Amino acid sequence: MSGFSFNQTTVSCDGISLAAIADKEGTPLYVYSAALIRERYAQINHAFGDHPHRVHYALKANSTLAIARLLQDLGGGVDANSGGEIAVALRAGFEPCDIVFTGVGKTEAELEQAVALGVHTINAESAGELERIDRLACAHGRRARVALRVNPNIDAVSHPNISTGCRSHKFGVPLEQALAVCRQGAARDGLQLVGLHFHIGSQMLVVDPIRRAAATAARLAQKLLSEGIQLEHLDLGGGLGISYDGSTALDAGTYARVLLDEVASTKLNLIVEPGRWIVGPAGVLVARVVDVKRQDVDRYFVVLDAGMSELMRPALYKAFHQIRPLSPGLGDMVTCDVVGPICETSDVMGIGRTMPLPEVGDLLAVLDTGAYGAAMASNYNRHPLPAEVMVEEGRWRVVRRRQTVDDLLAQEE
Repeated sequence: MSGFSFNQTTVSCDGISLAAIADKEGTPLYVYSAALIRERYAQINHAFGDHPHRVHYALKANSTLAIARLLQDLGGGVDANSGGEIAVALRAGFEPCDIVFTGVGKTEAELEQAVALGVHTINAESAGELERIDRLACAHGRRARVALRVNPNIDAVSHPNISTGCRSHKFGVPLEQALAVCRQGAARDGLQLVGLHFHIGSQMLVVDPIRRAAATAARLAQKLLSEGIQLEHLDLGGGLGISYDGSTALDAGTYARVLLDEVASTKLNLIVEPGRWIVGPAGVLVARVVDVKRQDVDRYFVVLDAGMSELMRPALYKAFHQIRPLSPGLGDMVTCDVVGPICETSDVMGIGRTMPLPEVGDLLAVLDTGAYGAAMASNYNRHPLPAEVMVEEGRWRVVRRRQTVDDLLAQEE
């Protein structure tokens, strides 16, 4: 098995000690397993078997250039959510035909960029956006390939901040309006309506909402096909969740079977947009203990040099990540609140964790941070962004150097 392994004395990534990497490259530090990314991409790609499909990796999960290049090398496409992510995709070697452009608030400049490039599909969020794309496409003397994002009013049964498929959410066109909007879009000279886009949320761990969304998409597609609108694909988004706490999560095979059971009869190509599922377990955040403070008789604060500026998920979603000492101590197990250095009470990594009491200078690994870790990092409190390392074929390399204070201030000066 590729990825991260744990024993009584050390934690390693594909056979290389994380402590050795951290001692050389410093902390905070993201470390990624290229081998595990390859394995997980292959699993989800092969899960759909012979049905025509393509995996478009969701760059929003982690758009570090080395990871994007790795996915390009594997033959995947990408799902971009901004003009910046389109630029990353092109820099990574993807062709415009490999790019699906999604996003609830695409600017005029971003739409101009996508139309001029001729991306595979623009997933339009509204009738108004279709009108804007049509105008730009006509100005370029071409037809832009578009799909309509539909909001089916289905609860993803996930965290409310990452659920996107209910009526109260800002995403897509309500299902009851979708047929009329598709008809109008298909009639525009500058548009080629090639698909439908359904994405109801992230970190989904139960089958029912996935099945219901796919069934709804298939019914709408069949109706449009019966009217002579020549759809090419169904884009069912991403959202397949991972286990952060060691409990059971949906596997790629189950996910694929659920989708194919509902949409195979349409005979349309299938696009899926996993991000977290591919890269989440393939990354860890390594941090160093900078202080240990007694909080109560048998409870301690363990303060790290990484916090919400490096990993936002615990502060933003109260998300759980396992935390492992890189060199487990032999002392008594105690209760620790593992916190960061940021001047916010919400700056926590883990509350009430049982572990041997760390000492200042010890290294801890925060697991399953390959997705929405580095991608959401910030310079709050003027923290430079952490370095990122890729482990591949028995060696590691820095794929994003540590930001410096000079880097931070360069634009201001």
